[in-house]
Amino acid sequence: MIITVEQPKHACAIEALLDASFGPDRFKKTAYRLRDGIDSIPELNLVAIDHDEHGHEVLRGTIRYWPIMVGDTPSIMLGPIAVSGDLQGGGLGSKLIRMSLNKAVALGYKSVILVGDAPYYERFGFTRALTMGMQMPGPVDMNRLLGLELVDGALDGVAGMIGRVPPQGVALVPEIEEAAPLSFLFSRTWRDRMWSDAASAA
Repeated sequence: MIITVEQPKHACAIEALLDASFGPDRFKKTAYRLRDGIDSIPELNLVAIDHDEHGHEVLRGTIRYWPIMVGDTPSIMLGPIAVSGDLQGGGLGSKLIRMSLNKAVALGYKSVILVGDAPYYERFGFTRALTMGMQMPGPVDMNRLLGLELVDGALDGVAGMIGRVPPQGVALVPEIEEAAPLSFLFSRTWRDRMWSDAASAA
């Protein structure tokens, strides 16, 4: 099993996995309104690839991120994430989340929003407390609207409607000087913040 950055060749297999995981009604969910017609963030989109007995690639997991606005503040939204049914509960989903969050930190992103089950995502630091002043542009269980600060204080006072990126876009990709150098991710100082196996174990 390898985890790597999503490529265009994976698109059909990803859609098949998402259909199997969430069904065709997934497109009716409010989160999809925020993604429709918007490009995801390619450097954060990961896939888990296995190989069959003939050496052909078999897609076993996927995670994607999308640019969003919370009021006037840029952020990113995690989802969807899906893992093949026979691998659920085996830790692959957690590994996809950990790897992508660490990559988001390295690239200088400051916060992440998602709609999901709090008992699962709390292990990674997501909390409802950071999204209390936010709204979604459609029906959603607000107890499932969770936030995570990749930079301390990034969501302090952030409130308003979660919406799509403006047509002309904004500076969603952080300036390079804000990004943590890769060496810092493995430094002694960073270990307490890093999303590691031990830190996110159930």
